[in-house]
Amino acid sequence: MTALRSRSAAVLPPGMCRQTIGEGSRTAGYSRAGSGDHSVSRMKTVLVTGCSSGYGLATAQRFHREGWNVVATMRTPRDEVLAPGERLTVLPLDVTDPASIADAVASAGPIDVLVNNAGIGAVGAFEAMPMSLVRELFETNTFGVMAMTQAVIPQMRERRSGVVVNVTSSVTLTAMPLAAAYTASKMAVEGFTASLALELEFFGVRAKLVQPGYGPSTQFAANGSDRMDGVIPESYAAFAEPVFAAFSQPGPVTTAEDVATVVLRAAGDTSGQLRFPAGADAVALAASA
Repeated sequence: MTALRSRSAAVLPPGMCRQTIGEGSRTAGYSRAGSGDHSVSRMKTVLVTGCSSGYGLATAQRFHREGWNVVATMRTPRDEVLAPGERLTVLPLDVTDPASIADAVASAGPIDVLVNNAGIGAVGAFEAMPMSLVRELFETNTFGVMAMTQAVIPQMRERRSGVVVNVTSSVTLTAMPLAAAYTASKMAVEGFTASLALELEFFGVRAKLVQPGYGPSTQFAANGSDRMDGVIPESYAAFAEPVFAAFSQPGPVTTAEDVATVVLRAAGDTSGQLRFPAGADAVALAASA
């Protein structure tokens, strides 16, 4: 499968790039792992969304192992998935429900780091994808991120401290067929975060992006299987077959622990780096973008 690489450029008023964000622009490219100051000594509590499996679960567990107070959230908490304990609170949260967001943020107490990880996936021919499904993707992947971020900004701004880490996808690094709507929902978060970082910087608050690669060991694909009914019509079968075959032989992939490690690093980064690819495949894509 041949993928077309995509590039994006930010348009700023003349002089704004240097005057506002300096030569080490947050909208600049990628730095090598380990660069910058990754100290997290001043941070106390992290709230992670989408902790029922995969990247979110691994991220919550990683922060907890590192000594953080962790507020892990999921639509329906289950002890067999993640049981509350010392420095670990598990809360119900639906990022598409304003009341649920308000309850979770109030119950969490002061939040030093927000990790917006909750997301849903769907692949298929865009022609056959109902707009109701497209809206569902955006409600969770895009508007859910925005709503959670908006809910925690006031406390971070008042303290002049905090970090928002938004987890997107390596589909933002290279074009992938049969993922038009999903890619759009993640690209929107990339643009949102890049702009937001400039706003929040004034108040001492940071915004970061983590871009995981393909993670076949997670439940992400299985969780989205019910959304694929009818979205590969017969007319697209010949096109889709080699695309899906390529996924069965992906080469380098991303593990949940890869993502957890990079989220932790992004949370402590003060170098001005905005984007953090996670996983061998994502790192390779970022390097070639």
